[in-house]
Formats: sequence, C-alpha cells, structure tokens
Amino acid sequence: MPARRSAIAWIRAKSRSRHVPYPPSANNRTTASAPIISEPHTIVLFDGACNLCIGAVRFLIARDPSARFRFAALQSEAAQAACARAGHELRATRTPDTVVVIQDGRALERSDAALAIVRHLPFPWPLLGAFRALPRGIRDAMYGFVAGNRHRWFGRSESCTVPSPELRGRFLD
Repeated sequence: MPARRSAIAWIRAKSRSRHVPYPPSANNRTTASAPIISEPHTIVLFDGACNLCIGAVRFLIARDPSARFRFAALQSEAAQAACARAGHELRATRTPDTVVVIQDGRALERSDAALAIVRHLPFPWPLLGAFRALPRGIRDAMYGFVAGNRHRWFGRSESCTVPSPELRGRFLD
C-alpha cells in the first residue's frame, strides 16, 4: 500500500509542476501534427484541372460576399506552401483526388473539408453539416465515389483556369 500511495503522490507532484491553464487559449494551443498558424481566411485547395472543382469554386465565390475564402489549385506552388505552413503533407498522386481546407491552422481533407466549407456558407447550406453525424468512413466513401467519377461526369480541363482580374485577389499566388 505505501508504494501505491507514493506513486499517486509522485503523479500529483508532476501534474502540479506542469500546470496548463484550462481551457487553453488560442495562444498556447499547439499540436505536433497541426501547428497553429494565423490565417485570417479559410484556404480552399482544389484540383485546378477538374471541371467539378472549378464549378465549386465559382459557387463558393458567388456565395461568399465577405471574401472569407481564399483559393489555390492543388497543383500550384502556393498550395504546397500553404500545406507546409499548416504542417500538412499532400499525397503524391498524378491527379489530385481531394479538396484540402486550411482553417485555424489545421488542414482538413475529403468530407471533413467539404463540411468545413458549407459551415461558412449562407442558409440553407450549413444544414448539410448534419452529415457530420455519419461516421467519417461512410462520409469519406461517399466523397470518394464522387471524386473517383468526377472527371467522367463533369470532364477535365487541360490547364488550370485563370481567375478574372477582379477575382485575382481571392486566389493565392
């Protein structure tokens, strides 16, 4: 019994010496996998040669009058730099197969990224957030089905679309 009591006392002493205020503030919150970076905007990284993705970017721009979203093609150096700042490593595939959202210093992919996007759109789009109740594996399987067929259903561009001069500020360079 004395050995158990001394172990408990040791744990309590250690926990007092590394006191972390609760709840943690945004200034002292860090994780090894997703370093916190200060980004005033939500960054959406998309396949710049996918017609569905390009259409989705146009859809978001039309419904984002406050210019919260910033965009970059996954094939661009700006996307690589944004991922590096967020501590996210893009998979090396010939064709990008996911959307990446960088928000609050974290990188989200697949269905998590899509749900993060709709949360910031005007009503009724945030209602799609109800899909968060489904397990991630099921959501990602549905996402993967659409992602796997998007080129067949919507086509593919031979090059990335260049934004108009008035929208250029919404895209990362």
